[in-house]
Amino acid sequence: MGMDKIRDAIISKVEAEAGDIAVEAKEKGQEEIEKAKRQRELRFDEERRRLLGEAEEEAARILAQASIQARQQLSSAKADAIARAVHGARQELSRSSSDQTALLRLIREAAAGLSADKVRIYVSPRDVGTVRRFLETDEELSRTIVEIRESNCLGGAIAEDIEGKFRIDNTYETRLEMLLPRLLPEINEKLFKSP
Repeated sequence: MGMDKIRDAIISKVEAEAGDIAVEAKEKGQEEIEKAKRQRELRFDEERRRLLGEAEEEAARILAQASIQARQQLSSAKADAIARAVHGARQELSRSSSDQTALLRLIREAAAGLSADKVRIYVSPRDVGTVRRFLETDEELSRTIVEIRESNCLGGAIAEDIEGKFRIDNTYETRLEMLLPRLLPEINEKLFKSP
């Protein structure tokens, strides 16, 4: 075998191996490209999921805040409406002329509740004259009530023993304050009943 044949055989062998290596390298390169594409798609999917999750969390947070604000605004509107209703009731009480029968009943209740021989009565300035007339015509009441004083109240009466140790507040304001806790659920239902 001549040198040329050996050289040709070696070159042919090297070319074949180089071709195999090139094919193998090309296949491996293609596999790496496919692997890189899959990894890129996985990363894109992960990033999409992460961004979607963050967006959903932000949307849930915004919705929760809006819901809280809506409840706060409704609660504030209810409180304002109830405050206006109570204020209106107080104004109505201050404008109305005292019902003399009711005033006498409130005075008697307050005075009797003290169980004292001598009582001081506080009434609104507009009711002082009415109470004096009661005392002129009611002997029992005139023995018990020894003093009438003015009070900055809408109506009704406050009875106090002479020493000023005990007092019974039968004013419209106090009665209204005592009545409100029972009335508030009814007011709330009437003002804010769902259609």
